Amino acid sequence: MDIFAWLNDQLLRMNWLSELVRLLVEKVFGLDMASRLGGSLHFFIYDVIKIFILLSVLIFVISWVQSYFPPERTRRILGGMRGFRANLTGALLGTVTPFCSCSSIPLFIGFTSSGLPLAVTFSFLISSPLVDLASMILLASIFNWSIALAYVVLGITLAVIGGSLIGRARMERYVEAFVTQHRALDLPAEQLTLADRLRYAREQVTDIIQRVWLYILIGVGIGAAIHNWIPAELISALIGQNNWWSVPLATLVGVPMYADIFGTLPIAEALVAKGVGLGTVLAFMMAVTALSLPSLIMLKKVVKAPLLALFFTIVVAGIMLIGFLFNSFAHLFL
Repeated sequence: MDIFAWLNDQLLRMNWLSELVRLLVEKVFGLDMASRLGGSLHFFIYDVIKIFILLSVLIFVISWVQSYFPPERTRRILGGMRGFRANLTGALLGTVTPFCSCSSIPLFIGFTSSGLPLAVTFSFLISSPLVDLASMILLASIFNWSIALAYVVLGITLAVIGGSLIGRARMERYVEAFVTQHRALDLPAEQLTLADRLRYAREQVTDIIQRVWLYILIGVGIGAAIHNWIPAELISALIGQNNWWSVPLATLVGVPMYADIFGTLPIAEALVAKGVGLGTVLAFMMAVTALSLPSLIMLKKVVKAPLLALFFTIVVAGIMLIGFLFNSFAHLFL
């Protein structure tokens, strides 16, 4: 247990990095860590470096594993499944695809055009931006493993139930014709060498870092400001744990934003430190990642309004329910 705790502190939380940044702030910049400026600078430098290190390593490993499961192979695996098993597999597939909500939609189109049931494709669409292995590790590095695992389990549960409800509604007629009429080519899976897979993993790291670096910097910057400059009393008055409206407000505020979980984690860390309920913070994160306004606009080009409205309603209701549950049972995780 002591070894696990040490590994968690040094590899995930990177306490060694926190100490190095503290020395940088105090010795090089001459700032007091107890001051607002010193504390903000430490928060920003430490979180940026930690997130980029973890993200690069995790995306490399995940992408290497993912190279064994190209879309056509995935379609063939899912094509032979039905019911709960198919929905669960679609949701779990989303956990190994490190995509934001907008990047998940092209795969959603490909799976739908290949003839997969809407229930399965929507389970994938919900889980892909919401839950992935990298976000689980980063959640554990910022909070703890119990929170990270609970978040993943509830995220997958939301994806399975959401996809199942959409499937039962039988709304295939509300998918745009160009999606259902376009059939994917039945090509054999490409045989990749180890060098090919490593090159693919490196390219994925570069591509994803290029797409998210700005959101990470913005997210960490906001987190640093919340952590050291905005009074806890003000935050508590707006979205404090004792306010019944905190979860709905956090969910609705998150929808218009566009970021992925890597950019929202530093904000979540700062909000929890200010006393905001864990469920409120996680509801905000889920809304930003699963229901960003750009992704909804893209999805509107693929499905018609009734199906889009049902998807939005189910996911919003699920996120709020998860938020209320986390707030009610936060003492079990913190």
